[in-house]
Amino acid sequence: MSNTRGLSGKGAQRREQLLETAEELLVTAGGSELSMRAVAAAAGVRLGHLQHYFPTHAELVGAVLERVLGRSAERLAPLLDPGRDEDDLIRALLAEQQDARLVRLFAELWALAARDASVATAVQAFYARYRDLVVCFLAERRPALGADERRARAQVFIMLIEGASLFRSGLAGAPDTSADTELLRTARGLLGL
Repeated sequence: MSNTRGLSGKGAQRREQLLETAEELLVTAGGSELSMRAVAAAAGVRLGHLQHYFPTHAELVGAVLERVLGRSAERLAPLLDPGRDEDDLIRALLAEQQDARLVRLFAELWALAARDASVATAVQAFYARYRDLVVCFLAERRPALGADERRARAQVFIMLIEGASLFRSGLAGAPDTSADTELLRTARGLLGL
């Protein structure tokens, strides 16, 4: 994946603008439209200019993925701080699902991961970090749970929250307050609250 080492302030800023354009294209047009030519055109630059920063499509997609998942990891870390109130944690995670752009972005990343092994590897690494944060959260609150049970509960908690985004966002069904009540109850149960 491309990095910013060796770039001037202006170069680093231009790289970020290109990544922003690519991310926007991913959200609005989908992963199948995320070609080098489409990104260059949307950014108003020549293809060669884009290739200066991202020589290959894989490097561009990798940098977009790194950026998106990095932001998500930054949002998750404080939510999963052991001192955080449990209900606030669950509600904050569910509130992110009200952001239609974020839900579309992750749906496109999941679709890309289904077709591209390098994207799948990055997505898997992100979810492994997410799971590890939930395991630490559980270890602080439920020290009597064994390591395997904490890991399994963390994994199911993530599956529940991530899967809920498809329904709560309207992609796979309509939001339902009674389902949200059950979702909160089940999530609390997984966290042992």
